[in-house]
Amino acid sequence: MNDSSAGAPGNDGGRSATHASDGGAMRTARILAFLFKYRKAGVFEGLYLDDLHVQAGEEGHGDSRPEQFVADLEALGPTFVKIGQALSTRPDMVPPEYLAALERMQDDVGPIDSATVRAVVEQELGVRLAKVFTEFDDTPLGCASLAQVHRAVLRDGREVAVKVQRPHAYDQIRADLDALGSIAGRVDSTTRIGQRMRFSDWIHEFRRTLLAELDYRAEADNLARFAEHLGGYPELLVPVPLRDLSTGRVLTMELVTGTKVTAISGLRRTEEPLGRLAEALMRGYLDQAFVHGEIHADPHPGNLLLTPEGRLAIFDLGMVAHIPPRQRDHLLKLLFAAVDGRGEDVANEGIAMGTRLGDFNEERYMREVGQLVARYAARQSTPGGGHPLSEGRLVLDLTRIATACGLRTSPELSLLGKTLLNLESVSVALDPTMDVKSVVRDHLEHVMRERLRRSFSAAAVAGEMIELQELLREGPRQLSNILSLLGDNRMQVRVAGLDDSQLLEALQKIANRITTGMVIAALIMASALVMRGGSGSGPTLFGYPAIALVLFLVGAGLGLYVVGSALLRDRRARPREQRAPR
Repeated sequence: MNDSSAGAPGNDGGRSATHASDGGAMRTARILAFLFKYRKAGVFEGLYLDDLHVQAGEEGHGDSRPEQFVADLEALGPTFVKIGQALSTRPDMVPPEYLAALERMQDDVGPIDSATVRAVVEQELGVRLAKVFTEFDDTPLGCASLAQVHRAVLRDGREVAVKVQRPHAYDQIRADLDALGSIAGRVDSTTRIGQRMRFSDWIHEFRRTLLAELDYRAEADNLARFAEHLGGYPELLVPVPLRDLSTGRVLTMELVTGTKVTAISGLRRTEEPLGRLAEALMRGYLDQAFVHGEIHADPHPGNLLLTPEGRLAIFDLGMVAHIPPRQRDHLLKLLFAAVDGRGEDVANEGIAMGTRLGDFNEERYMREVGQLVARYAARQSTPGGGHPLSEGRLVLDLTRIATACGLRTSPELSLLGKTLLNLESVSVALDPTMDVKSVVRDHLEHVMRERLRRSFSAAAVAGEMIELQELLREGPRQLSNILSLLGDNRMQVRVAGLDDSQLLEALQKIANRITTGMVIAALIMASALVMRGGSGSGPTLFGYPAIALVLFLVGAGLGLYVVGSALLRDRRARPREQRAPR
């Protein structure tokens, strides 16, 4: 039996990656070299290539190129390991073969020395280790690019897991994110793919999430909150954090031992039916997303342990995404329509959640989404063979279709798809016969019923009555004000949609071009007049009057510059984006 411990960073063992701190300019150069190397691989813009596999083959790299991409990411250090994990949730940015390689990305590095670990813990807790722990194992339970976890025993005899952040991790990641933000800003302003994908927005969101993950007090909050929300599922266990022994760089929590889900033996699965655990996990995570508005960004099998008592332990809750209520409603309606086989409703909810770009092809989007949902409802295999479409794969394919049709999807949709895909892999590992679709449909119906019941509760009805009372009290006065404005001819209607700044910029560019053209014409005409009049006593150059020749060369140079600027620098207007009403 392969035993592990809760709190250890998920790792699959094997590859070690080291990262030396670079200077700012050198670091940016390394990042740019990496991006330049994979500029034609379809990464970040794969959906806009007609044939991803052909393009990759043209480069002559074969099937090893995605693996090399992952290896290069790992070599760039912890920031890019996290970026790889985040990219694995974005099928709208990354081709399928690269997604598969990113999902196998390893976050396993060599341990830091025990003296450094002890110094960090003592500095953060403000006391010597002997004052808090009777034992503190120097050999870590697990190592990752940002932290490593050690077993310890408190003075009252409780076993705990102590998660310690690596020194200088925060400063290194901030420097990398600053460089990436600068690069993304340039890409967004100078390329069509940047204008379409808005890499700056993605980097900004990633920065916020990753820096929050580096504050272990937030992870302690997540552990406590998940334990409370999943309290109705006795099959699930979340380690309890010890807040008095947790700081921004040190997290102390209850030690939970068990077997990784992927390492459960066939004998134990036979002797101990695990379908109830898989169903409880799926229902609990659906509650987290659609009732409490939170998605654990990384519920992969390595972050789940089967305890000796037959419970499923959940840990590594550093990355938790929060879903606003309106987006939560759209996600619930979309997923419910999908499992019910209503393709048109799925497409409409996708449009309501997304941003329509100027080239959005709604007809194609509706048609392809309808076909995708129909295949899912019939449980057909994915194109090219393979297993039937699952719920997670369906949601991820929706983001691919949307991006190809000119609809920028919300990040919550991709994250939900990735979460469902991970949950499905866990469910298959626990109970290969489990019907995930039936569990999802039944629980979504339960969530819908609960929402409907709460909407008719005394508190909800009272709130609606207060709003109605406010409308009845303020309505006559507002109507009177409108009639007064109409009577005095002071009614104004403001129509949005014309970007004044872009219009002024375009007009200024036209005026500058006209003025420059007039100056060029004046210089050439002056040159011709001087050349015609001649200057017997004046200086000459190549047999011509020097002044005339200089005026002509300046005019010609300016003319060539204007023509080159118009051909090379003038770009098409950015497609107008249209967000659905919120």
